Amino acid sequence: MQLNEKKEGTEMEPRMGRNLTIGWRGILAAGLGLAWLIGIVGAAGGAGVSAQTATSTRPLLSDEAFKNVQVLKGIPVDDFLGTMGVMCASLAFDCSDCHEAAGTDRVDWAADNPIKRTARRMVTMVQTINKDNFQGRQVVTCWTCHRNRDRPLVTPTMEVMYGEPPEQRDDVISQAPGLKTTAAEIFDKYIAAVGGTQRLSQLTSYVITGTSIGFGGFGGGGQVRIYAKAPDKRSTIIEFKDAPGRGDSSRTYNGAAGWVKTPLSVLGEYALSGSELDGARLDALLGFPGQIKSVFTNTRVGFPSSIDDRPVQVVQAEGPRGLMTTMYFDSETGLLLRMIRYGKSPIGRVPTQVDIADYRDVAGVKLPFKWTFAWLDGRDSFQLTNVQANVPVDEARFARPSTAIR
Repeated sequence: MQLNEKKEGTEMEPRMGRNLTIGWRGILAAGLGLAWLIGIVGAAGGAGVSAQTATSTRPLLSDEAFKNVQVLKGIPVDDFLGTMGVMCASLAFDCSDCHEAAGTDRVDWAADNPIKRTARRMVTMVQTINKDNFQGRQVVTCWTCHRNRDRPLVTPTMEVMYGEPPEQRDDVISQAPGLKTTAAEIFDKYIAAVGGTQRLSQLTSYVITGTSIGFGGFGGGGQVRIYAKAPDKRSTIIEFKDAPGRGDSSRTYNGAAGWVKTPLSVLGEYALSGSELDGARLDALLGFPGQIKSVFTNTRVGFPSSIDDRPVQVVQAEGPRGLMTTMYFDSETGLLLRMIRYGKSPIGRVPTQVDIADYRDVAGVKLPFKWTFAWLDGRDSFQLTNVQANVPVDEARFARPSTAIR
């Protein structure tokens, strides 16, 4: 399964010169300030997909939602979809590369073929290497060898030996030795920069309208509505008024449970239970910036870095259920410029990155009106058009999408 697709108002980036084709993951929603959303959808078409059988109290697992799953059994369906993203990003593949029926150009999700059988062996190999050599820690992944190629390079080149080395940051950050600045001090500076503790405590709800544009301006624009209520509830709906029949997409978190609804996706609507549930909770909590110090544990400050030539301070911490998150704060203003969080998969971490800009005053609190949301195979740009702070928000806005008021 792959990511390259025009779906749900977004444009996925073609890989290695391939044309856009059927894919599975699309951005579902936009956020406010620190409240960005990560969306996952299933691959179009029903072949190879079974009905959702999990109850609301038990996670929907990969081998319940999809047919012929052999080595990635028993993981939440949202983590399973993230695993597909790691494979695609690592090998520069699209859906049809692994899921075409033998001898045809027709996608058959459940059918076996030589590439899919090889992929199963590779998954087992990676897991065995980590188990036998690294006490089960995820040190070796698909990306370790493939690096966006279907066949890994095995010989160094002179261009690499004597050329300019590419900037590649480690995803796991250790506390920088000798650094006197603490994460608490960086968080305090950020809180002051966006309005201060008192002002932030007065932000209790908001309703937002905005727009989204897919990568390169393609994929069609979406009209975005966001509802949020402190401390940790949020619902986001994207409407595609220029695409009749497509239906709305939504992502909802009610303080305990979360759902995704994407009418054109393989699953339609399903409950979150894996890393995406942790991400939904993190987004909802950080939608009210004054909570940042209570959201994270196990903080460490890395060496200073830069984003677009602006010096930044780097903090990595653990969010809900240990969700690893890296934040980049402007060294001068204290404002948050970038956030990367890492979901889980059996074959590597799943990164989602948000770059933030255009902070403006809303009811005494500075919120970004523009940001870029990037996942393993796509980018979306969001622009807020109107923010209403501290307005009544009906609790029904945060119910399961199929039952929530719209």
